[in-house]
Amino acid sequence: MDGDYVIGGVFAIHNYMHTVKHNYTTMPEPLSCTGSIDSRELRLSRAMVFAIEQINNSTELLPGIKLGYEIYDSCASVSVAVHVAFQLSGGLDPVFNTGDKCSKSGMVMAVVGESGSTPSISMSRIIGPFNIPQVSHFATCACLSDKQQYPSFFRTIPSDQFQADALAKLVKHFGWTWIGAVRADSDYGNNGMASFLHAARKEGICVEYSESFYRTHPRSRIQRVADVIRRSTAKVVVAFISPGDMKILLEELSRKPSPPRQWIGSEAWVTDRDMLRFSFLAGAIGFGIEKSVIPGLRDFLLDLSPSKVSDSPLLTMFWEEAFNCRLVKSEATDRSVCDGTEDIKTLQSSYTDTSQLRITNMAYKAVYAIAHAIHNAVCQKTDSTTQCVRFTKLEAKEVLNQLKKVNFSQNGYDVSFDANGDPVATYELVNWQRNESGSIELVTVGKYDSSLPVGQEFLINRNLTWVEGGTQVPVSVCTDSCPSGTRKVLQKGKPICCYDCTPCPEGEISNATDSFDCFPCPKEFWPNAERDTCLPKPVEFLSFNEPLGIVLAAFSIGGACLTIITAAVFYRHRSSPIVRANNSELSFLLLFSLTLCFLCSLTFIGAPSEWSCMLRHTAFGITFVLCMSCVLGKTIVVLTAFKATLPGSNLMKWFGPSQQRLTVVSFTFIQVLICTIWLVLSPPFPMKNLTTYKERIILECALGSALGFWAVLGYIGLLAVFCFVLAVLARKLPNNFNEAKLITFSMLIFCAVWITFIPAYVSSPGKYTVAVEIFAILASSFGLITCIFAPKCFIILFKPEKNTKKHLMSRGL
Repeated sequence: MDGDYVIGGVFAIHNYMHTVKHNYTTMPEPLSCTGSIDSRELRLSRAMVFAIEQINNSTELLPGIKLGYEIYDSCASVSVAVHVAFQLSGGLDPVFNTGDKCSKSGMVMAVVGESGSTPSISMSRIIGPFNIPQVSHFATCACLSDKQQYPSFFRTIPSDQFQADALAKLVKHFGWTWIGAVRADSDYGNNGMASFLHAARKEGICVEYSESFYRTHPRSRIQRVADVIRRSTAKVVVAFISPGDMKILLEELSRKPSPPRQWIGSEAWVTDRDMLRFSFLAGAIGFGIEKSVIPGLRDFLLDLSPSKVSDSPLLTMFWEEAFNCRLVKSEATDRSVCDGTEDIKTLQSSYTDTSQLRITNMAYKAVYAIAHAIHNAVCQKTDSTTQCVRFTKLEAKEVLNQLKKVNFSQNGYDVSFDANGDPVATYELVNWQRNESGSIELVTVGKYDSSLPVGQEFLINRNLTWVEGGTQVPVSVCTDSCPSGTRKVLQKGKPICCYDCTPCPEGEISNATDSFDCFPCPKEFWPNAERDTCLPKPVEFLSFNEPLGIVLAAFSIGGACLTIITAAVFYRHRSSPIVRANNSELSFLLLFSLTLCFLCSLTFIGAPSEWSCMLRHTAFGITFVLCMSCVLGKTIVVLTAFKATLPGSNLMKWFGPSQQRLTVVSFTFIQVLICTIWLVLSPPFPMKNLTTYKERIILECALGSALGFWAVLGYIGLLAVFCFVLAVLARKLPNNFNEAKLITFSMLIFCAVWITFIPAYVSSPGKYTVAVEIFAILASSFGLITCIFAPKCFIILFKPEKNTKKHLMSRGL
């Protein structure tokens, strides 16, 4: 249609182009399109006509100005699109050409189209040097945002860069980390998928395969892509494909059933209602352009009658395909002649379906954007009226400059362009759901708005259905998530999403799923069995509540009671010869020290504290030295008593009772002095032993000064050896009169116990170190009381006839 200013339009109304072989000797045949008509593309072209008619009837936008249009079919072919671009540039226009090949009389002010990215790129490179603005309604390749290469390109549909980011966030949102990727081998598919894969890597998503194909490729190539999809382990497939290419792939997949796959679609095909016939795509989700309403468009689209259709070869072809009849009788075809009863209102096709106006609104807004740019160039507002100069010579460059500034609202939808010629990116999340009748329909389930703050762009506001009608989100991972208590170990040669789950090492935990590292617990904590939580280590010490502690405490108290009973027996028979003959004073002092020896072992049981740590070692050291001093005194008494019977000997006056007491006090004082120095300089103290056992804490008494401990123990040993030597010297004295042999046996037991104690003490772990020390105290104490006092108690209680001076003075057998 002619007009004051002409707008060009390019749409892929046919999907295929008749291929011509050139021999370069004759003029090539004119390019021609073949195949069926794309009903949606036809609707887009008609929407452009509708918008121009609306503008021409408007009193506010371009009043008094008539817009014309030239609409071409690119056949979704780059070569046809290039040919059309030259026509739109004015050089080859058959209507307006004046014969001058350089004339601009046929040049359009702007172009709406093309639908595909690759044809749009080719067109932009041709019309760009003429400064003819191109406003695409469906070319989404992110590469077209490059103003260095495409300075005159604009679009009303968001760039694939925004869609790729949104798709990556969508995949991440549902926990899919193992996906397949299929793309069209075109600028739209290759650039869109490259942007998506880059965004997916940032989100930690791995791709099992990435396949490409194009509609003109041999069928074997399409079959190979279909087989890859069937054999893959990824349950989710992301497809960045144009509708024409997608149909070919889906037709191939439908020939041989494949395992259920969750499809994620780009807006090019996921909102195309022609795709809904592929039932195995039920549950597919993807981003589509916002659904819109264009008042009056449906009536315009349905305002077709056979008489109107006959005036347009394109509409004639559409009518004949839709109703399977022919309008022209002479046409060679098997179809019957249309009888005039055909009603476009009863037709079910993408052309008549205006319930999902998405891309149509983009084409509609593109026309209005160009009209506003022309309006701003040729019209001026004075007072309350707008005046437009009808015959102003307008250059396309001026329209280009004005397009950069447009900012208006049409039917409630804002239209503006950023510095790259892109609009604000807003998408609807659509889901292919089965309705009650079993047919598939597009349902809007969410929204994506790139202008919102990070993290708030994405919103899902209703339930989704998934592949095979499922209500649970399908799982698509290379390896199941590693639970708490394990860590990821990447599998060699595979993507980061493929890994093994290895339990955390001893002493370490991971308290989150899919952890790459395990973390050590604090020193006083240890992992639980699942190794996902650090628990306080159990504190271990020799307790009065455990069996070992009870047994040792019982023997300790029992020994003390036995010693007291022995002392009571001796006291009851203190005037008897056997008690008096063996220095009763030292005997009672020895029994007192043995009682303390038995009782001091109780200080080793229970939780160590500052006072108990200092008391247990010093009490043990002093009481045992007191005991050894008494035994040593008794040994010296026996030895000197028999030496004093020799002629001329006066030894007894040098070792009488006073000297015996002084000996005991002196030897004991030395031990008291050693213990005092130990306690002053470096006393024992309670300590948490974290090294012996990794999984528990040993609460024990640290020695403070090991030299002090071994000095105390060495001094006891020195006295014991001294006693043993003296007892051996007196062993041949009369048996009935002295205790030499009894002391010898007791010292043998004492020395044997403490000699074996040293390696056992050093090698025993934890609380058993304390148990060994208590056992040594009890064993040596029982050895002393048994060897020294048991025979005497036996005679006192059961053999009183031997408890006489005569018997004691006689030489034993």
